[in-house]
Amino acid sequence: MSNADERHAMKMAKKKAARDKIMATKTDKKGLIIVHTGKGKGKSSAAFGMIFRCIAHDMKCAVVQFIKGGMSTGERDLILSKFQDTCAFHTMGEGFTWETQDKSRDIEMAQAAWAKAKELILDESNHMVLLDEINIAIRYDYIDIAEVVAFLKDQKPEMTHVVLTGRNAHEDLIEIADLVTEMELVKHPFRSGIKAQIGVEY
Repeated sequence: MSNADERHAMKMAKKKAARDKIMATKTDKKGLIIVHTGKGKGKSSAAFGMIFRCIAHDMKCAVVQFIKGGMSTGERDLILSKFQDTCAFHTMGEGFTWETQDKSRDIEMAQAAWAKAKELILDESNHMVLLDEINIAIRYDYIDIAEVVAFLKDQKPEMTHVVLTGRNAHEDLIEIADLVTEMELVKHPFRSGIKAQIGVEY
């Protein structure tokens, strides 16, 4: 072994020892409140990655889509065709508000989605529940943020993970969350005239 290799091995051994010491202090487990927000792409995609992890581990999970009801997506089609026994999938929204152009209908659908979300979260057999694009519904005041926060704080089962996606997450939701990721937009093909593409956006 060369001197450079020896130095590298010693450096990595020290890093491992330090990491192992830190990990030894992390013993608690809990159901997390996870928020994916920001203007960048990937909020729902990352959340569905966690849903597919649950499915791969044969852990019951559920998805409620608050907005994206108008079009078929690969993840929805795959779950409905192959994994319905493991993952309940509820598409409650009928599209973005500029598509429906009916505020009272959007509010009605968002309220129905929230009622379904609460039912699924309270079912302790669900390891994880994804509330896709709920942040949009909260932003438009279709759902009361105070009610969402109170429910997650006071009624969510201790070991259930809840993932909430959508840009402009409310600061009260960020405050109670255990994990918040903000997707930052650096560059997007839409700005170059490229529309959403199958396998990338849906």
